[in-house]
Amino acid sequence: MTRSHPHPHSLPHPSRRALLGGAALTAFAVATGAGAGTANAATGTKTATTTGGDGAGGGTWPTEFPLPNGFLPEGIAIGRKPYAYMGSRANGAIYRTDLRTGEGGILFAGGTGLIAVGLKLDHDGLLYVAGNTGVARTHDSRTGEVVATHQLTEPTGHFINDVTLLGDRAWFTDSRAAALYGVPRGRTGTVKTLPLTGDWVQLPDVNNANGIVGTPDGRALIVVKSTPGELYNVNLRTGHATKITLVGAANVVNGDGLYRIGRTLYVVQNRLNLISVFHLDPKSTTATLTGTITDPRFDVPTTAARFGNRLYLVNARFTSPQTPETTFTGVAVPI
Repeated sequence: MTRSHPHPHSLPHPSRRALLGGAALTAFAVATGAGAGTANAATGTKTATTTGGDGAGGGTWPTEFPLPNGFLPEGIAIGRKPYAYMGSRANGAIYRTDLRTGEGGILFAGGTGLIAVGLKLDHDGLLYVAGNTGVARTHDSRTGEVVATHQLTEPTGHFINDVTLLGDRAWFTDSRAAALYGVPRGRTGTVKTLPLTGDWVQLPDVNNANGIVGTPDGRALIVVKSTPGELYNVNLRTGHATKITLVGAANVVNGDGLYRIGRTLYVVQNRLNLISVFHLDPKSTTATLTGTITDPRFDVPTTAARFGNRLYLVNARFTSPQTPETTFTGVAVPI
């Protein structure tokens, strides 16, 4: 892992790759290896690659594990137990990995026309899945069974991208429309549409709202706008979006998944292969850059989830061929 100063370059946000059906969902063996560390004498930057470490349950847990070839991962969710759930852009499948061993298997096989991008796991075992084409699904995380499907928008012209849990709702972003959607937590209830107003300006033909988390006080939502790379504080009652002032960083271009621990906000910047770490002020209206995290194993990471003292991420590999033979991995970095 490399901790460094803010990245000096701004790159365009990636377009989502065309979806590939019929991905080969194959079994795999756990990835293991020896840790290594090097230092660059010219820059003084320390780089460490760790493939074993202090898992939350003690002992040595793998920090890299393979996913099925052609899986096209993007979202990852982890709950109180050491299992990671990852969704497929290829066919909406969900894969579950045991973080203690790196071994896993298909929990939900997916199907034609299905997509799974952002995911969040609730304390009751329900898994909320952003389905891109206007759809949000709820799965039983023990069986993979679909227990509810919500058509949030029209199937075209929208991109239901990510989700977070706050209060009595699961809140979903739409990268192609200026609105958030609140799905009741549980198996029944009415969906709430929350139009984004205030400082929010929807840009045409690019991905806007992407990652989403609740503020530390639980009264608002933080949304990253991938293009041009901004953070917003969104009022839960009114939808009024206030642009968050960034200190120490010009932007968070390519901002994708968000993860928050207390007032520390982690912003995954996918094609930059970078996690920017910010400290939020008490009202979540200013975010001050405190550091960045990079790792040589990053290959366009998209979203992150935490277990113990690690962040786990999936490599979407948007810059590589997206074929049924393309290999994919999940990786972990210490925090």
